[in-house]
Formats: sequence, C-alpha cells, structure tokens
Amino acid sequence: MRVEVNLETPRLRIRSYTEADVAELVPLIGAREVAATTGRIQHPYTEEHAKQFLARIEVDPEVRMAVTLRSDGRLIGGVGLRIVEGHGNAELGYWIGVPYWGKGYGTESAREMLRYGFEVLKLHRIFASYFKGNEASARILKKLGMNYEGCQREHVCKWDQFIDLELYGMLRTEWTGSGDAI
Repeated sequence: MRVEVNLETPRLRIRSYTEADVAELVPLIGAREVAATTGRIQHPYTEEHAKQFLARIEVDPEVRMAVTLRSDGRLIGGVGLRIVEGHGNAELGYWIGVPYWGKGYGTESAREMLRYGFEVLKLHRIFASYFKGNEASARILKKLGMNYEGCQREHVCKWDQFIDLELYGMLRTEWTGSGDAI
C-alpha cells in the first residue's frame, strides 16, 4: 500500500519512493554485496526491476520507504515494514548502499521505522531476521534492543544455497524508543 509518510532523524529523511529515485536506486540496490545479504533483492538488478518495485508499492500491504540524507537528499537505502494483516505485527526490513555502510545509517533508519510501527501504526510486535553470518545486521538488531528468538535452519535458498535465518523480535511493551547509541 502506498503510504505517504515523511519521517526524520538527526541525519536522515525517510520518505515515500518516487519515480525520480530509479536512477539512484538501481546502482545502490543492484550491488552484489547488497543482494547477497537479502532474501528479496535480485542480482543483477535493472531499471525494469526498479520500476516493477515502485509499481508493487502501490498495492502491497507493506510500508516501503526511501532512506535519504537530510544534508543533500541523496538516496542511500531503504527501510520498511511488511505488515501481517490481522495479527498486529510486521517484519522489519532494511538495506543500505555499500558506499554508506559502517556509518550507523542502518541502525538510525531501522530505529525510526520501529518508532513509526509501534507509536503510529500501533503494532503489537515487530520482528526481523538476517542471513547467518551477516554480522552487520546482527549488530543493528542488537543495538535496537530486539530480542533473539531463534534460528530458522536453512530457511531460505539464495543463489542455490540454503541459508539459516537468525530471528529477532520486539513487543510494543518492550519499546523504549532508545536502544544503544548509534
């Protein structure tokens, strides 16, 4: 579902995607390093994939947002919630373009999406998972204060390899809005 939302953090603006984002989106999300750590990003990723992605936003029951720098508006990644209708929960997802790794943008954008999910959407639970071995995502979820809930063994197949998913979750009653420093 297309959600017109504009969120801000000290360094980021999290906003709805637009057609104008395609030129920046393709090289960032299309990097093999980004696709290798996600279950739903294809590689190679083309302009046509980006246009299909934008069209799906209009109808999917998901909140998918562009992550941009407040300083210059440059697109650096994406963050969203895949809402599970009727259950009061959602899956948190995020990606950051390789040139912006290691700067805390993933944590900052994911924290703001948690806030939005709990405080605005009034979700009961938000969960997230990462491919075993993706230590950057592990650090993000721990910094957010999410709780480890277990390993889904060989749960997904990416590039002909079965991969374990490490699952984390948080209830609205556990949300404090803080977490560790970025």
